[in-house]
Amino acid sequence: MQGRRVPDGEPGVVPYEPGDYGRYHGVWYFRPPANARGEAYLGSLAAHTVVEHENGTITVSPSILLRGLDHEESWHGWLERGVWRAC
Repeated sequence: MQGRRVPDGEPGVVPYEPGDYGRYHGVWYFRPPANARGEAYLGSLAAHTVVEHENGTITVSPSILLRGLDHEESWHGWLERGVWRAC
């Protein structure tokens, strides 16, 4: 899935749709593609290495693991040059 860079600003104030990512005060935030249950929680990339490319897309390492409110895995995969890829 092709992700979308949203304008920098506070998550929640700047709406994040599934696949969106953006930065707020130097920290990258994201909403991954929805999982099989249709959930797509907002997460932080503060513990990841993020490379911003000349076209505004980002690559994140290592892989992104986001857990839902029930602590079950919500989404696991990669964001490479703005493209989401599930494990």
